Order: sequence, then structure tokens, then C-alpha cells
Amino acid sequence: MARKRKRSNNPEALRRRVLDVAAAAFQSGGYHSTSTHDIMHEAGVTGGALHHHFPTKKSLGLAVIRERVAPTVEETWIAPIRAARTAVEGIVDTFDAIAASLDERGRVLGCPLNNLALELSLADPDFQAAIGEIFDAWRKAISEKMRAEKTGSAMTSGADDWGTFVVASYSGAMAMAKAHQSSEPLRTCARQLATLLGNDRRRITRMRPALR
Repeated sequence: MARKRKRSNNPEALRRRVLDVAAAAFQSGGYHSTSTHDIMHEAGVTGGALHHHFPTKKSLGLAVIRERVAPTVEETWIAPIRAARTAVEGIVDTFDAIAASLDERGRVLGCPLNNLALELSLADPDFQAAIGEIFDAWRKAISEKMRAEKTGSAMTSGADDWGTFVVASYSGAMAMAKAHQSSEPLRTCARQLATLLGNDRRRITRMRPALR
């Protein structure tokens, strides 16, 4: 049962709360299975307040994609890749960190971007475009990191293809992790990517083992 919340006179705080509740609901139950009434109830807001900020469920869905899912991908993937010493280290470390987080949480809800991509990409062109922009930014961050290393290897010369491959590997691994409720698909993909991208064995053995 949702806790009763004190009504806020801060419109921006209310808007943020609605977005947080909607993002969590779409992640755990899906966009189509979540009603605006569910969101109103959980966020503790009236219908008038909800519709003032989000006149339609679609407008709320687009806001969640742009203001919650996109920053999550930025924080989880794009920023760590840019900050890493090398592209390979950034990729392996990110897979490792996410796998460890799933182990600690004890439940796999899947990648929020991938979940919505599977559910909404064919439902509406605006959803498709918003989701596609995030995938493009994610892939671009990886390929730019690879290209910047200027090693002359296949990794740098085929950086765009490698960026797509890494994003697709992660998306598939998260789908399998969700189906099996296990972080192991992420760890397996990380090890294989490390090998394919020329990472040395020491980096691979530093991967933390999955919790059993």
C-alpha cells in the first residue's frame, strides 16, 4: 500500500516525484501494464496535478525516456566509458559493476532502455525516435573512445561496428539475465568481449565471481 505523502506546493518536486514513480513502474511492470491511476496512487498526486505536468500518458512516457532512462544510460555506461583509461577497461569494468549491482540487489528487472525498446519501439514513432537517440548516443560514446586510442587495430578502424556490437551484447545479456534471474550472462559476455577486444588475461581474472 502506498504511503500517504504530504501535498507539495513545489511543482517541480511534484513533477520529479511523478517521473521517479513512473520510471520505477515502467521498469518493473511495463508501460502498457501501468495505468495513470497506478502512478497517481503511488506518487500521492491528484489527477489534476498529474495532467498539469503530463497531459497524456504518452507525454509521461516520453519524459521518462528522456529524463530518467537517458541519464541512467549516461551515468551507467557513457560517463564510465569516457573516463576509463581504455575502451576495453571501461567496457569490462562497466559489465562487472552492473553484474555486482544485480547480485547485491538480488533481483534482475532488466535494462530500462531495452525493456522500453522491446515494448514501445513499434507502438509509436515518437517513442521509437526517443529510444533510438539513446542507443545512438551510447554506441557513439563507445566507438569514439575506441577511435581515440589510435592503435591502428581492427578495434579502432571498425569502431562504429564495435560500438554496436558492445551495446547489442549488453542488451542481450541483460535480457538473458532477466530471464534467468542471474548476473552470469553479463559476466560471460564481459569475458568474451575482453578476449575479442584484445584485453589481457589479468583484467579478466579480476572479474568478481557471481554470487551463488
